[in-house]
Amino acid sequence: MTDSLIGFAAVLVLVLLRMPIAFAMGLVGLVGYTLETSFRGAISMAARLVIDTSQDYGLSVVPLFILMGLFVNKGGISRELYQVSNAFLGHFRGGLAMATIVACGGFAAICGSSLATAATMSKVAMPEMRKFGYADSLSTASIAAGGTLGILIPPSVILVIYGLLTETSIGQLFIAGIIPGALGILFYLAAVYISVLRNPAAGPAGPRATWGQRLAALRGVWSVLLLFGLVIGGLYGALDVWPIHLTFSPTEAAGMGAMGAFLIALARGGLTLADIREVLEETALTTASLFAVLIGAWIFSNFVNIAGLPEALANGVIEMGLSPWLVMALIVLIYVALGCVFESLSMLLLTVPIFFPLVTGMGFNPVWFGIIVVVVTEISLITPPVGLNVFILKGVVGNVSTATIFRGVTPFWMMDILRLLLLLLIPGLTLFLPSQMLP
Repeated sequence: MTDSLIGFAAVLVLVLLRMPIAFAMGLVGLVGYTLETSFRGAISMAARLVIDTSQDYGLSVVPLFILMGLFVNKGGISRELYQVSNAFLGHFRGGLAMATIVACGGFAAICGSSLATAATMSKVAMPEMRKFGYADSLSTASIAAGGTLGILIPPSVILVIYGLLTETSIGQLFIAGIIPGALGILFYLAAVYISVLRNPAAGPAGPRATWGQRLAALRGVWSVLLLFGLVIGGLYGALDVWPIHLTFSPTEAAGMGAMGAFLIALARGGLTLADIREVLEETALTTASLFAVLIGAWIFSNFVNIAGLPEALANGVIEMGLSPWLVMALIVLIYVALGCVFESLSMLLLTVPIFFPLVTGMGFNPVWFGIIVVVVTEISLITPPVGLNVFILKGVVGNVSTATIFRGVTPFWMMDILRLLLLLLIPGLTLFLPSQMLP
């Protein structure tokens, strides 16, 4: 156990020294595995992981969902999602910020990336909110917080990674994320309401759209609803009815989603060969970086397992007589603390191999734990000092201080804490939909 803790500390130090997380985990895992076994054994283990990862059919879901999100972005769907949300909510006080939250939720449902959601919606929503005199703190906060929905509302790349790390059903994880994701949207809308209640000038009401304008805006997002229904309906078994009979595995759903997004972008016009090449190159680069991190995480995980940390933690819990819920509370607190230093994927890959055997050994549902981990990760995306979504937004917007954005997101991460407590206390909110899936 001591060797594992030293290894964990070494990874923390290397990451703080700005070594990429993939190399930090891979290097520490390789050295640690060598000390526990032999150099030959460590090299053999690492080589096997590289080969297995590159040949794993299940991992093909990752580039396909990334490809789907990038084609959706090229199709200009983000602007239409914002327009329809604005048509129904823009006339309320803080309505443009609320419309941003809803549009982020819709974009997340076909994107799967938090950073892409925040970066894309900032270009669409920020000019409109500034046009109507919204405070920069509320404008940027609604985009940064709304962007976090990208890692929870399916399809979610981080849920795919969790499923692959823990051998948990990706389909069940996707379905389990729907209700917590919807709660996230509602709680963020409440955060906007609280913000404008405290400072009405921060979010003045906009003009009321007519029903004709609302219906016209709705016609622009039919493709989004169709694509989401195809991917999630196929996973859930909702399309397994006469005469269609469509049921997808996660990989098949990702393939259908990528093809659907490509056809939608093509039908909307403006998709050139240069755009297609750019999308394919970005997909390849993003996938390669994710695979590097995955390989590093598995090497480190093998070292942690052979050094006996998960077993030692389980034995320690038994010896101290801690209740399962107290242990879960401590794990959540550790995640919240790590979220102040690490970005989301790094935190997930570093901790899940350690905590997952302990959590499942205490009888907690792995699907429920996965959603809890992702919700805590969402909180880390908008909390100081890292708050990756905040810094992404700062880079896109440019002329807003980081302190202003962090001040604006405070009501949002407080609502996230409330939602986390609700999901912890009522596991049925997460597990109801997976329990209804077809076997």
